[in-house]
Amino acid sequence: MIFLPLIMETCAGNSCLRAELPLMPIDLLVPLYSLPPREEGAASVRDSGVVIRRANPFELTRVREFICRHFAQSWADEVGSTFARQPLPCFLALEEGRIVGFAAYDATRKAFFGPTGVDAAVRGRGIGRALLVEALWGLHDLGYAYGIIGAAGPVAFYEKAVGARPIEGSWPGIFADLLQKNVPEESRPTENS
Repeated sequence: MIFLPLIMETCAGNSCLRAELPLMPIDLLVPLYSLPPREEGAASVRDSGVVIRRANPFELTRVREFICRHFAQSWADEVGSTFARQPLPCFLALEEGRIVGFAAYDATRKAFFGPTGVDAAVRGRGIGRALLVEALWGLHDLGYAYGIIGAAGPVAFYEKAVGARPIEGSWPGIFADLLQKNVPEESRPTENS
């Protein structure tokens, strides 16, 4: 995500640790009429033993389990919404028959890319970029001229890979007024507390 940075510094004894903490994410706009060639999608990782293909409806449980284990239940919920449509707008990266990554589109909103993720154990091999290219071509094939990467993660990656551009003033956008986790009744304050 691109953020306005918040600089934090923690000191103990003679040493200090300085870190930039995220404050505010931003959406990115991707011109789908100037995407990298399709060959930079699935074909780019095939020789390394990674297969990228559309998910099948009967794989919903395994996909949700992978996403919950490596990322977040809310992401699994978003991706789950794609499994009722054809062609299914979710791509999987498989290595030796197991899921190592995924990318969805048209899940949260029309023309939105994501969520997406690659198992930390296999990052750095081009799998994320290949999934990105496949999914954005999926949006292109639906007739969209632009795609949106909501609350974007690694902005520099998206800028370099597909020419994404920040959409100023886009936060919180579709992420405003989200549901909060329910608090058990016994934990709620009472009139007497």
